[in-house]
Amino acid sequence: MSPTARGTRSWLIDVRKLLACADRDNTDYVLKPVAEWHAGKVHGIREFLDPDNPRIPQMPYVTISTRRAPGVLGWLGIEREGVVAFRNGQHRARYLAEAGARWFPVEVHEREAALLREMCGAPDDARTAIRPVSLNAGGV
Repeated sequence: MSPTARGTRSWLIDVRKLLACADRDNTDYVLKPVAEWHAGKVHGIREFLDPDNPRIPQMPYVTISTRRAPGVLGWLGIEREGVVAFRNGQHRARYLAEAGARWFPVEVHEREAALLREMCGAPDDARTAIRPVSLNAGGV
């Protein structure tokens, strides 16, 4: 966890868990799978996320809540499931997942940070899998 804008925190999340929670959101706009996007949208997001682009994209910003899970345990109030709504960055998140990303950071309000980590947090070893790479003198 690292501090970002006042009142928010960034968390490294498991993209599959995050999108499973986002697909449960029935109150907000949920995107179609990337394979169903028109070519211009795919090209635009690819260009927007290109590391050579001088503009650095913001992290996706999400909110998270829980609701009763389907089935008897949910009906009894024993089992709950996470529901994520994107406030910013849903296209980026879905494109990155389609491109093979396993984890990436998102911002969340500090009141929801513990719940996001519980429901969608990347495993602790994800942080060790992401290592800075040093370039040699030739830029390789």
